[in-house]
Amino acid sequence: MKDLLIFDMDGVLVEVTESYRATIQATVKHFTGDEPSRVEIQDWKNRGGWNDDWLLSHRMILERGGKVEYQTVVDHFQKLFLGDGTNGMILREQWVAREGLFERLKDSHDLAVFTGRLREEAYLTLNRFAPGLFGLVVGSDDVSKPKPDPEGIHKIRSIVEHRACWYVGDTIDDARSAKAAGVPFVGIAAPANPRYGELVDILRGEGAVAVLDDINTLEAVVAKGSAQ
Repeated sequence: MKDLLIFDMDGVLVEVTESYRATIQATVKHFTGDEPSRVEIQDWKNRGGWNDDWLLSHRMILERGGKVEYQTVVDHFQKLFLGDGTNGMILREQWVAREGLFERLKDSHDLAVFTGRLREEAYLTLNRFAPGLFGLVVGSDDVSKPKPDPEGIHKIRSIVEHRACWYVGDTIDDARSAKAAGVPFVGIAAPANPRYGELVDILRGEGAVAVLDDINTLEAVVAKGSAQ
């Protein structure tokens, strides 16, 4: 039996500034004529409760005086994000892990994903960058309650036999999900984040056992935890 590492995706496994975050900006601008800054989007994320980018886009549109149905916003967002398979913003995503990281982690850990993405969208990216490395993927359409509810973490832990377990994420909702599930949380705060210092403080304040610039230094953290 191995230890279990559960990962969020956006901002953890993949850099999404030019995919999800850019799609929020473009969607809000389409319906209001006003493009939110990346700082504004991060400020919303740091408040907690805005893990769902569809809901966030709709809320930002309403706050700018736009009057549009939620489903209309979702449909436009998805059109931009997925495109026709050759031109969607999802193709702008960049894989964060350096070569060999997950192959090494897989020797001593089962690897899983709990993400706010739809499971199908998660696999589009995972199959592109890391096919076959993650044994179980739980998306937003696999749970009845989104983060910060711990349902997704509990679901993975009930399926995958394991010893120690960690959840790795980059938002306050990820940290609170881990805390509610009773598992150690490893925070990721990229130095390029427009609210880097604030995010580090938030994740530490939510009880992160470590806050890393990216997942490439994760091995030392989980090795230390496994040895305790």
